[in-house]
Amino acid sequence: MGIKQKTPISHQMEKLFSYGTLRQAKIQRALYGRVVETKPDAIMGYCIRVVQLTDWKYAQISGGDLQWTIEKGPGDIEGSVLLLTPDELVHTDEYEPKEYGRVKVPLRSGGEAWAYQLVIDERQA
Repeated sequence: MGIKQKTPISHQMEKLFSYGTLRQAKIQRALYGRVVETKPDAIMGYCIRVVQLTDWKYAQISGGDLQWTIEKGPGDIEGSVLLLTPDELVHTDEYEPKEYGRVKVPLRSGGEAWAYQLVIDERQA
């Protein structure tokens, strides 16, 4: 009989870059049932823009309808890389506002991670 692992194997983990609420332990516990491993990092060649969301379900959870998004631009964005299982990443997709999608971004430490970015801009719809 094999031994069941309580923590996921690192090669099965997905990297997710966060510069906001996903870095908070209380949000992680609510979403994943645990505090996830995080490492300080930054994404390069991006800046932050504030947008107003129409996803009222998310606004109720996050406490407001204003949200940050990333876009390519001058500078770097400081944050953290979260190590998630593939199922946790899908669960995060469901948590994020409906206007957001996942994109690959370059990490200062090397390699890439997923990040959430506005993909449906109500101003352009």
